Amino acid sequence: MKKRILGFFLVLVMSLCALGGCGDTEQGKDENKEEKYSLRLMSNNVWSCDTNSGAWQAIGYDCSASVRAEGFLKVYQETSPDVIGMQECTVLMKDEITSNLAEAGLTYSVIEGGHTPIFYRSDKLEVVETTFEQYPEAVPGYEGSFNNGQTKSWNVAVFKIKETGDNFIFLNTHLWWKSSSPGSNNYQEGSDEARKYQLGIAIGKIKEYQETYKCAAILVGDLNAEYKSIGLEYAFEEGFKHGHDIAVDYVDETCGMHECTTAGFGPIRPGTFEEAIDHILINGAEEGAVRRFERYSPQYYVSLSDHSPVYIDMEF
Repeated sequence: MKKRILGFFLVLVMSLCALGGCGDTEQGKDENKEEKYSLRLMSNNVWSCDTNSGAWQAIGYDCSASVRAEGFLKVYQETSPDVIGMQECTVLMKDEITSNLAEAGLTYSVIEGGHTPIFYRSDKLEVVETTFEQYPEAVPGYEGSFNNGQTKSWNVAVFKIKETGDNFIFLNTHLWWKSSSPGSNNYQEGSDEARKYQLGIAIGKIKEYQETYKCAAILVGDLNAEYKSIGLEYAFEEGFKHGHDIAVDYVDETCGMHECTTAGFGPIRPGTFEEAIDHILINGAEEGAVRRFERYSPQYYVSLSDHSPVYIDMEF
């Protein structure tokens, strides 16, 4: 009688296992888990300075593009970004970084865009469509130019992830830089409004692309605006969320700024997130898609640029 009961029990267990009910098998995990593809998306203002200065030379340093490009290569080797939106990137700096990446065996291609080029991993991503424009100098209702040297622009690409076929939109921008505060040395009336106006142009293009491609959009760049500014408030009203606010695994609370000019450079100052002017905004992503939000500020970065690179890890 005991043998018959034991035999029946073994048959029952084997039947349950065949139906996938015998514990958490690897096969069961794979069948129930939706695979996600992760990308690291970065914004990096690389400081528009092509030649060395006397002040740097006097302290034994070199702020030329060719020297600093070697430092940026180190940054990208250490962080492995899949897409980099650069600001203040001169033709010389772009060429130096491109050459260094190639010599290091890193597979990046460049989408031209004035001072706002986009570097991307061409082994992982395919370009579907791109648009580049400089912002107009005029801002309705205000006098003067709001685009110094035609360096303020936006550069957008629709990418397809080769492995999955998923599309996403990546817009890189650099907004007007002066202050709306009358007490500032860089005061120009309407500067906050100019940034909001420019951001509206960029977001308008993103929405146009989203109508066509029905995918998530990431806007990165030096927005020259803090978190509690009318420009970012406008972006939030338009449905964008800050990478800082929606990252689920890690959030960096620093501002990522320090002194770095032709007169010299100073130490990294942590500051606060609210003071930061380099941002990553996301629209149309699934909840939990942004895993990490970080500013990369190693000690050697102090002589590369006054803006630390900022990036997100995002799943598609």
